[in-house]
Amino acid sequence: MAGNLCAAELFDLRECPVPWAFDGKQYPWEILPEIGRLVLELAARLGEDYTQISEHIWVGKGTTIAPTAVLIGPAIIGRGCEIRPGAYIRENVIVGDGVVIGNSTELKNAILFNGVQVPHFNYVGDSVLGARAHLGAGAICSNLKSTGELVKVRTGTEVIPTGLRKFGAIVGDRAEIGCNAVLNPGTVVGRESIIYPLSSVRGVIPPRTIFKSAGCLVPRT
Repeated sequence: MAGNLCAAELFDLRECPVPWAFDGKQYPWEILPEIGRLVLELAARLGEDYTQISEHIWVGKGTTIAPTAVLIGPAIIGRGCEIRPGAYIRENVIVGDGVVIGNSTELKNAILFNGVQVPHFNYVGDSVLGARAHLGAGAICSNLKSTGELVKVRTGTEVIPTGLRKFGAIVGDRAEIGCNAVLNPGTVVGRESIIYPLSSVRGVIPPRTIFKSAGCLVPRT
């Protein structure tokens, strides 16, 4: 199971806006405290197809931003993205190319790889979403335990301390998260896995697995 937790197993890093961020990291959530710094590092590397629209906010060519969307930097939005009405992007967000951020969706301290869709009423806090991952309407990445304790990742055979008070989810490439599902703090969803709607998920979901309910996981064929 531990092998499923490394960035190379979860993501195609060629689809990541900041692939170097994972260098030397044992676990992908180790980059979460570094996102603010990574925004400024990436900003220094941006080409002419990016425009700085306000202090510490850069937007790529072809991206559309609805008048009612709210962006608070530091943040970088990639090329060809769609920021729909009511979207709220705040502090320390890096978004790749071709991403959809929809109605009433909030992002905070997060990295979204290319092609991610968070189109309806989603919350993505202290999380990383892999390439072309999709969150159904109302799906959220819950990033704070009710007790305020530090988040741990539970693999079924091992409990891994993260040292993080706020940590939502790590979602692998092309994973599908069903409508109104909750990814509890410290959840890791493997690439190409499917989470059923209305699920409450915690721990590590292996790649290409269908999560129907707690204790009911089946291979995706």
